[in-house]
Formats: sequence, C-alpha cells, structure tokens
Amino acid sequence: MTTTPAHDAKIAKMTFASVYPHYVTKVEKKGRTKEELHTVITWLTGFDDAKIQNLIDEKVTFADFFKQATLHPNAPLIKGTICGYRIEEIETPLTQQVRYLDKLVDELAKGRKMEKILREA
Repeated sequence: MTTTPAHDAKIAKMTFASVYPHYVTKVEKKGRTKEELHTVITWLTGFDDAKIQNLIDEKVTFADFFKQATLHPNAPLIKGTICGYRIEEIETPLTQQVRYLDKLVDELAKGRKMEKILREA
C-alpha cells in the first residue's frame, strides 16, 4: 500500500513536539509510564532522554527527527497495520519510520511486554 505524496509531505512537516504529548497521554491512560515510552523511543532512534527533550524543545520536524536518528537494526521487524497502512508495505522511508514509532507506542499502550515491543524475543 502506497501513501500519497501529500500524506508523506504532511508527516515530514509535523513536529515531534506536537505528537509527543499524545504519545505520553496514550500510554499513561493505559497504565504505562513516560519512562517506558522513552525506552521505546530510545530503542528505535538511539536518542537518550536529554536528546529527546532537546528535540521537543527545538520543535524539530519528523524529517529532521529521523534524519538525526540511528534506526535500530531490528526496526524492519515492526510489522502490522497502523492508521490504515500496512507498515511493511509503506514505500516512503520517512513515513515508514514514523509509523514504526506509532506502532511501538500503540503496542506499549496495549500492554504488550517490553521484550516483545523491543523485538528481543
């Protein structure tokens, strides 16, 4: 399934800071913690807590966010559907990376075990 150029451009221009509070709210509503959210973000991107906060403060776009990230080698193991798109079929790399993050946050909120979320087991 391909995304449209307009959809990809919209995602690229979104700021991480605008979405981050929604991630926090989503996981905390389901009994998970901000620390667990940061564990997931760190696993995917290589960013530590200070870098995550810096990216929020700088209001970086998702394009810049993932340009600075070192994607985990197991990121391609993130599969499934999110926002109506099958992640492994998304052809635009940036859009796929953002959906990786969305899927990890979703799995965290759904109570999945951290080892499974981080593709360790």
